Amino acid sequence: MTELRVYLPIEDLQPQFAAYLSTPTRARAYPPFRGQNSLIIEVAPALSIHRITDLALKVAPDLEPGILFTERQFGLLELHADTMEELNAAGKAILRGIDAKSTDQLAPKVLYHDIIENLSDQHAIILNRSRDGSILVPGVAMLIYEMAPALFACVAANEAEKVAPNLTINDVQMMGATGRIFMSGTLEDMTIARNRITEVLGKITGRT
Repeated sequence: MTELRVYLPIEDLQPQFAAYLSTPTRARAYPPFRGQNSLIIEVAPALSIHRITDLALKVAPDLEPGILFTERQFGLLELHADTMEELNAAGKAILRGIDAKSTDQLAPKVLYHDIIENLSDQHAIILNRSRDGSILVPGVAMLIYEMAPALFACVAANEAEKVAPNLTINDVQMMGATGRIFMSGTLEDMTIARNRITEVLGKITGRT
């Protein structure tokens, strides 16, 4: 049996988030570009992601896989294309092949969020020591957001960038037990981003 944990289509990848997905620690295959669309799948057990990959690429061989990753319990696949039609065809083949519906995924659960105003020098320095993305600058407002499953951090980051394009994506932790986002900018932009993330996650249907 294959458990569908996340079935996540993302339309119109934004510049920063697309670049983030293209970094070596995430893009183990073909990196996506801004303006493309993405489909991200997470399943359990982890090795069943290879059956998912086979189902997708045989029905839509021109799709580009960006991430194929197995951790202890879960398998993750990211596919991207210029149009949603190919991704939808692949998604239908995946769901049919594992006898599932997209709503069989887990509903996202918000675990925590906060906006830290006027980030201190020492706080910025210690956070920057473990950054993969842009560095944090003292004095900015910092949005931190945690949710589960972890992959929902992807749509959260992309949607936040859509509504507040001047923000800076500092980190998107999309693998593991929970997803975490670090963003910075003006207090106004962080408030807009937080509200959009909460709205988007609240609209995603799935099982509890």
